[in-house]
Amino acid sequence: MTFKSGFVSIIGRPNVGKSTLLNHVMGQKIAIMSDKAQTTRNKIQGIYTTETEQIVFIDTPGIHKPHNALGDYMVESAYSTLREVDTVLFMVPADETRGKGDNMIIERLKQVNVPVILVVNKIDKVHPDRLLAQIDDFRTQMDFKEVIPISALEGNNTDKLLDILKGNLEEGFKYFPDDMITDHPERFLVGEMVREKVLILTREEIPHSIAVTVDSMKRDEDTNKIHIMATIYVERKSQKGIILGKGGDMIRKVGKMARRDIELMLGDKVYLETWVKIKANWRDKKVDIQAMGYRKDDF
Repeated sequence: MTFKSGFVSIIGRPNVGKSTLLNHVMGQKIAIMSDKAQTTRNKIQGIYTTETEQIVFIDTPGIHKPHNALGDYMVESAYSTLREVDTVLFMVPADETRGKGDNMIIERLKQVNVPVILVVNKIDKVHPDRLLAQIDDFRTQMDFKEVIPISALEGNNTDKLLDILKGNLEEGFKYFPDDMITDHPERFLVGEMVREKVLILTREEIPHSIAVTVDSMKRDEDTNKIHIMATIYVERKSQKGIILGKGGDMIRKVGKMARRDIELMLGDKVYLETWVKIKANWRDKKVDIQAMGYRKDDF
């Protein structure tokens, strides 16, 4: 039996549902999600493997007009995937009209030499007539190989999207083992899960200002738990106060929620320690960005 494989990039503006689609296809969480724009900062690979094919999905940061060095990194990270994949999924929301951000992405997509599939997400939020108008509008901008309306959250039409992607695959190698679902190390995933809980629990300017590093991760022989030490970085003293909360209430909530997800992922008991530290204006300093794990070597 011929084995087929290929790489697929999921690209689009912030908060259109790229990570939701990846997690749905994989059947478990490997990319963090929140209602905050620009939640995804790194390329996240999800490895979908069956007996006959392997599709490596690359979830990308939302493409936006950057306002700092971190934003530059995120946008370049997303665009870099266009050079390394066999198919591009351009995701747009059904409940928002085409905007300048979409037009900017389309101009870049016109230059790629691989099939581009328009994925119209969040169809559960709109009337069918509005959906058809949205599709017709995007079709006037570019000749897409396919147009697939889906709901990544509900799972509507995602099987059809998968079937189309499988049909586009060519004979190839199995790049990763059958049981591997992402190429990111566990430390990266742990840090992302802590960051996700901060995004969920906080408001104001906090979401874009934080970064999380996992400083230590090893088994404690006395408790037989995995002892994880993580640091949450913020840019200002007021932000540190918000994340700590009154009497440490907020940081305890973050730790409790993150520990649940981490234990589920690792299949083991976890003891999670978190600190909050201030690193002023880290998003504008390339050396700090790299120290937080956002490196150009990644693309």
